[in-house]
Amino acid sequence: MNRRPIVLVHGTRTSGTIWAPQVAALRRAGHRTLALDLPGHGSRADERFTLTGALDTIDRAVDDCDERPLLVGLSLGGYVSLAYAGSHRETVAGVVLAGCSTQLRGKPLRAYGRVSRLVVGSGGTWHVVTDMLDALAGYSSLDEVRRLEVPVWLVNGRRDPLRLDERRYRRALPASRLTVVRGAGHDVNSHAPVAFNRVLLDAMWQLRDR
Repeated sequence: MNRRPIVLVHGTRTSGTIWAPQVAALRRAGHRTLALDLPGHGSRADERFTLTGALDTIDRAVDDCDERPLLVGLSLGGYVSLAYAGSHRETVAGVVLAGCSTQLRGKPLRAYGRVSRLVVGSGGTWHVVTDMLDALAGYSSLDEVRRLEVPVWLVNGRRDPLRLDERRYRRALPASRLTVVRGAGHDVNSHAPVAFNRVLLDAMWQLRDR
């Protein structure tokens, strides 16, 4: 019986707690499930976010699994999971990339960066956004997608603004599977947990013999 582990990586300014519906469903199905806190988030809010720190966090979780896990990332977690899967091809069985089908570059990203730097002085967790933008400066998710050699599932809410390059991702990796969830926005796992859980459980089933 398939009991492959799964590692869940959250987005910016959230934490591993966003995965509660997925953790419950996956554990009911018998899968060991790890929902991480990235540097600068959740239980690690006193740290600064760096790409190296985020990759190390995933690496420790993967190393703690008794077999190659399915790696799942949302938004920032999706970009970090993509970077990890591209450089650790032998350690993950597959990757689910949610809410990250857009190249992080160009005018929209610069505008977002200017806004985040204006409000960072107001306190809260906005410094994490500036850290994230600095960490991913020059990063090409499309180049990373082309490097992948494991099964890939793309999941986006239909109303998600970060699906601008969805078709380019598919052309870069024709074997990937794309699911667009009606009625959902960027936080597709929270907006449509049943549909999102179905994608994860189906991915686990497809990986049963790998």
